Amino acid sequence: MKKGQNLTINGSGNYPGGSYDKVSIRGDGTINSNIECSMFHIYGTGEALENVKTGSVKVLGESEIKGNLESSDMLVMGTMAIDGKAALEKIKILGTLEVGERLNGEVATIKGSISVGGDVEYEKFDLSGGFEIKGLLNADTITIGLRFGESTAEEIGGEKITIKRKTSLLPFVKEEGSLVVKVIEGDEIFLENTKADIVRGNLVKIGSGCQIGRVEYSNDFIQDKNSTVKMSEKI
Repeated sequence: MKKGQNLTINGSGNYPGGSYDKVSIRGDGTINSNIECSMFHIYGTGEALENVKTGSVKVLGESEIKGNLESSDMLVMGTMAIDGKAALEKIKILGTLEVGERLNGEVATIKGSISVGGDVEYEKFDLSGGFEIKGLLNADTITIGLRFGESTAEEIGGEKITIKRKTSLLPFVKEEGSLVVKVIEGDEIFLENTKADIVRGNLVKIGSGCQIGRVEYSNDFIQDKNSTVKMSEKI
């Protein structure tokens, strides 16, 4: 990526896109067209009306990208919304991330919440919080701690899938999180607080708080007494 001039926005206003080195918004700034840069950091309120391609994204305030986002590394401690597609190799979400279409990359670490309008695909997906995924969540390793609310996905697929309830750190939040999904398919599967139509795997362990329509397994199936499985079949 070519080194260009920096764009620093301390007040408010509209600015052109183009190629920059570092982009830093500390006030309230809007970038009107496609932008390519090495760093895209938002400390206030930032909006990009088209696509953003960058090496690093950091959001400590609020940011919205109307187009697509492509980045090697992203940290969100505030709120980030991407209306289009997001190709983010490594993400750490401590706040909220919303993606209108699909989200993909290599490693996802989420300790807040995400909402995605399409599929999510990572090599490693580690979440402690809540999520809404309107398509398929697919990763080699999926580790989910359900900390609050009802999380949802159409399908979940991977090699090793672990979904556990996680007590909220807030003393006044007594409810545990839960998951509603149509299909879960993987090699090794462990579930808690999950409602699913079909669970299909090699080794399937159904922990407490689950309501499962059908389990299909090829090696072993274990069910907690505090869960309901309508039908199970070794295939």
